[in-house]
Amino acid sequence: MLDRRPIQSPCVSVCVMNAQTGLCDGCFRTLAEIGGWSRLSPDERDRVMALLPARRAAAAESLRP
Repeated sequence: MLDRRPIQSPCVSVCVMNAQTGLCDGCFRTLAEIGGWSRLSPDERDRVMALLPARRAAAAESLRP
C-alpha cells in the first residue's frame, strides 16, 4: 500500500545557497535535496530531515568568533 503522508518540507522561504557549504542558508538542504524533494519517498525525506539539526548546528558554530 502507498504511504499517503503529506509531504512536509523544512523550507522557511529563505532560499539562499551558501557557496561554501553547498547548503541553503534557510533550510540547510542541498540543491539536489531541494530539487528532488517532491519525488523522495517519505523515508528518504525523513532521512534528510534527520540530518538538518546537525547541519544547522554546524552552520551556527561556524559563525562563532
